[in-house]
Amino acid sequence: MTDQILAWFVLYGLPAGFLILGASSFGIPMPVKLLMLAIGALVQQGEIDFWHALIAGSSGAILGDQIGYFVGYFGGRSVIEKVTSRFGGVELLAKAERFQDRWGISAIFFSRWLITPIGPWLNLISGSTRYSWVWFTIVGALGETLWVLLHILLGIFFADRIQATAELLSSLSWVIFGLFAASILGWKIFQFFRNEKDRAPETAG
Repeated sequence: MTDQILAWFVLYGLPAGFLILGASSFGIPMPVKLLMLAIGALVQQGEIDFWHALIAGSSGAILGDQIGYFVGYFGGRSVIEKVTSRFGGVELLAKAERFQDRWGISAIFFSRWLITPIGPWLNLISGSTRYSWVWFTIVGALGETLWVLLHILLGIFFADRIQATAELLSSLSWVIFGLFAASILGWKIFQFFRNEKDRAPETAG
């Protein structure tokens, strides 16, 4: 699959990248991390314009998100279950639902560029629950653009180590988010105890 995807890109260039990113955002498994790192390497070599790569990649990813949203919007829960059974991902669907319940609109943003495996399922869930399309689009577009930008830059800086970089990114995503979540939890605990201390009655001297 990876060799075929890269061959399509070699033949058709950024339009192929646009379609591949769109399919991946909808939920069809594609080696998009490796592809975007390769695009970054080509940008570094002067074969592809940076802004063209950023616009094509972001637009494709955003289109895939929109398709997923409206599939969920018009199809409802039954379509989500059909898509899940067709492409797999029962566990990812459950994770996406828990993630959305816990993080709200932030879940959309983080699933675009950090916790990407649950992104397609969050698109379907957002549509089926009639989540605000405007906010879904704005936050999703910001996250997708950030994802594409990061991978292009990594491809530029590590053009000679693309495969190793792609493998490292796959391993670090959940670790990075775990550290982020732990930081937020620690801050909330700190605020809680500080507020409790402020509310404590003063004792007589």
